[in-house]
Parts: sequence; C-alpha cells; structure tokens
Amino acid sequence: MSRANGWLVAGLSLLIALGVAEYFRRYEGAGPNLICTSAITIALWAALVTATRRALVSTILVGAMIAFIAGVAFVKRSLEKMVFHAYDLYFYFPDGRLLAHLWTSHRTFLLAVIAGATVTLAAVIVGWRIEQVRLRRLHAGCLFAICVVVGAAASHEKIERRHTQFYWEDLFVSSFYGSWPETLETLVRGQLMESASAASHRPPLRTVAQDACTLTQKPPHIILIHEESVFPPGIFPQLNYDKRLDSMFRSFDGRMHRMRVETYGGASWLTEFSVMTGLSSRSFGGIRNFLQTYMVNRLSDTLPQTLTHCGYRNVLFYPMLKTFVSSAAFYNSVGIKEIFDAKDQQAPTAFERDRFYFGNALKNIDAHVEASKAPLFTFVETMSTHWPYHVTFYPEEQVPGGGEGVDAEMSEFLRRLWLSKTDLEDLRGQLASRFPKERFLIVHYGDHHPVATRRLLGFPAEMESEDVELQPDSSGFITYFAMQGVNFNPRPLPLIDPVDVAYLPALILYAAGLPLPDSDMERLRLMKQCDGRYYDCSERDEILDFHRRLIEAGLLKPR
Repeated sequence: MSRANGWLVAGLSLLIALGVAEYFRRYEGAGPNLICTSAITIALWAALVTATRRALVSTILVGAMIAFIAGVAFVKRSLEKMVFHAYDLYFYFPDGRLLAHLWTSHRTFLLAVIAGATVTLAAVIVGWRIEQVRLRRLHAGCLFAICVVVGAAASHEKIERRHTQFYWEDLFVSSFYGSWPETLETLVRGQLMESASAASHRPPLRTVAQDACTLTQKPPHIILIHEESVFPPGIFPQLNYDKRLDSMFRSFDGRMHRMRVETYGGASWLTEFSVMTGLSSRSFGGIRNFLQTYMVNRLSDTLPQTLTHCGYRNVLFYPMLKTFVSSAAFYNSVGIKEIFDAKDQQAPTAFERDRFYFGNALKNIDAHVEASKAPLFTFVETMSTHWPYHVTFYPEEQVPGGGEGVDAEMSEFLRRLWLSKTDLEDLRGQLASRFPKERFLIVHYGDHHPVATRRLLGFPAEMESEDVELQPDSSGFITYFAMQGVNFNPRPLPLIDPVDVAYLPALILYAAGLPLPDSDMERLRLMKQCDGRYYDCSERDEILDFHRRLIEAGLLKPR
C-alpha cells in the first residue's frame, strides 16, 4: 500500500474514532459509566480486527453500530418514551406482524435504517479494497483482553442501572450495552417468564371465553384507585403521626390488609402490571422493567379482560400522558380501551389533588349510569402523594403533618396523606348520595413507598430511592389494599397478611361476587397454600406449574 493510501486509511479511521469519542463525551455520562462504555466499544473493535486484520473496516463497522444504536434509541424514545433495549432485536425483527406495523406506521424510519445499512456496506467494501496493511491478531487480541478487564472493573464500580434510565436519560449506547445481560438471561431461559418445563398432573385451565360468567343480578360497579406512593404509616411503630389517619387503610371488615409490592420509591408500572395481570414482575427476571412494552397482546387472563367478559365497560383515568412508558398500548391490550389521560382530563398540572381525578370519574359514572345498564369498571390513578416533598402541597389546607421528631419530608407526606384521606371519604359520600340505586365496590391500594420512608428504613436522607437496596421481607415493600362497599356488601376477605400484589385482581373479583375464572380460582388456592406469597412461595414448583398451565391454555404467550 502506498504511503498516501496508508495516511488515508489512518486518517479515515481516526476521524470516525474521534466522532465516536466526542459523542461518548457528550452523551454517555462520566466516570465509570463512560470508561465502561468506551472499553466495551474498543473491545468490539479489537474483536473485529482480530477477525479481519483490518483497522478501517473494523472502525467503519463499529462507528455504524454506534450510529445505529443512537439513532434507533432516539426514534424509539420519541415514539414510545423508551430507548433501545437489546431485547428489541429479538422482539421486533423476527415478528413479521411487528415489522409490517413498523413499515406501515414508521416507514421513513425503516427506510433510513435500510439506507444507513446500504451506505455502511458500500463503505466496508471500499475500505476492504483500499486497506492492504494487515494488523497482527496477537496485538488486537491483547487489546481485547485489556478492554474486557477494564470494562468489567468499571462496570463493577458504576452504580446499578436505574429503573428510569431507559425512559428519561440520554445514555443510549450504555443503556443498550447494559441491557444485554437480562436479554441473554431471557434468551437462555427461552421465554420471558419463568415456568415449569412440562405440564403437571392438574387439569388444564379454561380460557376466560370458555368460563361462563353467569350472573343472577347486575354486579357492582368497581372503582379501583391506585394511590401513588402511599403506605400505611402504622407499619413503622416509631413514626409519630395522628392515628386518625389509620381509618383510611381499613376495609369494610374493620381490618387493615397489608400488601407486599415489588418496587420501592418509584417504578409504579411494576405494581400496575401485577394489578392488571395477576402476575409477579419478578418472575420475568431482569426484563421486568419493560413488561408494559414486551407483554402487549401476550395476555388473555387480565382483570379488565375478565370484567369485559362479565359485561363491564372499562375506563382508565390516567394522570400522565398516554405515551408514558408505553402505557396506552399496554392498557388497551389488557382490556381497557378507554383512557382519559392528563390532556383529556385537562389537568392544570402533573400533580393534582385526588379529588380532581375523582371528580372526572364521577362525571363519567353519571353519564354511564344515565345511558347504560351495564356495570362499569373505573380505574383511577392519583398523584398528590408523589415526590417531591420539599414543596408544601395546598398550603392553605390546615391538616396534620408529622408529630415531634418527624423530619420535614415525612411531615409533608403525612399532610398529603390527610388530603387523600379527605378526598377518598368525599368520593364515598358522593357515590352514596348521587347514585342511591347503584352498588359500588371501591378498592384502593398503595403502589410503593415514597422516598420519605428511607430514613425509617435505616438509609441516609440524601440517598436516592433507586439506590435503596431492600431484602424481600423489608417493611419497605409493604403497602396496603382496602375495600369498601357502597350500597353493597363485599364477600369476606381472607385473613392472610400480608398478601403479594399479584393476588389483588383475584381478590377484587372475589369480593365483587363475580364468578371466578379457573386461573383466578387457582390464584386464590395458591395464595392460601403459599401463605400470601407469590414469587417467594415456599412451594415454588406450584407457582412455576401455574405459569406453565397459563401458557398451555393460551392465556399467556411467553415468547
């Protein structure tokens, strides 16, 4: 190769490498995260050089890969509010229907990908022809080994990936790299969810459609309320607060029913998933944070689907936009076709009092009762008790906060809890007065703890919620569910305490007096057999067998 050709190859390689380095400097964080991402990228380059012995070709391929990851992540987040995950390669591309949907709805994006691939192929062909000097495989292999060691050390030093990283941060490449372990875990398992490998001796489960929903009278309307960041303060004996708050957490039987959730301080979508599906997010391993994307149209056994089978109309009042964490597609696929998001409800802010959402729900109930004799399922999500707690919420309201010795953050949370209690009581009163001839089952639950409890759990006040590591039996996973009837007497609730969140949908159907599908009868059996546990059931084979039976009945598609 001529000297001029050599300089051309070196110059082009350096130009691409500097472009990648500048991108990493701007968008891939700093410290261990940047070192880890850079080390992995150089290791990939070294592996290609080991295979081809060509520096320019390897640099072109790595540069094109970085551009592809960043471009896809940018477009995907603009469409779905989630960046590029390694499992997307398996989820979208082998599925002809999803590719057809992408071609129909996002043709420009796919054409850009095809054009980029064509340009890359042409550049590789040109680079292959002009690059005549071959690098030594031994040198490239040593560089690969060094980068693997450096990348592993940096990965160990960087903080654990936050559950919000895929939704709000610009770490496109490092997020993609970091998603490979959970993707490989899923691919090795062969399916998204853990299950037994073979069928059991138990009879097959009938589908919701095969189970007749025979009703002797019109069932009660069901109002399910997702109380954002709410927990019963009584679980912490050392917390000084006005004990009149405790009445908010009692059910019609006078008892407080504790519930164990699977997230702390955030990631409400994990609790939402379990409440809709009757499944533990932990059964999906590292992929669990993305279930509202990857389980779309894969479930036929959800709470809303069962209610639809029994004649219910399903409605969701959602405090965020429908695009938040791909929520609209998920809720539509599990049986809630009508979603009123923040825009539809004309919410002035992202943090309205509960009575704002309850007021919108009441208007809808009024119109529904006037026009239809069908039962109504109304799912309402609230926001008033959401972080941050350094701002006084509705300062004109004089309600109790924390007592002596309670920090300012917790005191503000307790103030907001009083407002939620007041609004909830007002909702019950309005239902009774406005609809005297209608029966209602009101169910409300806490989705996770607020960050304000981290001191009570023994963590520093400045620690971020995503850095709080808890054991499965920690009080930090204990919230509650409560049920009340309006013109209606629910069925007695079980005495098991606490129960895991995955059992809540079956308990709702049971308390409403509805015929239970096979799958929910099994859930209630497992709840008793596992003493309220689901994922951590002492007879874990029973849970895995139940998952296998759901799959074989076609109620759950695991791939």
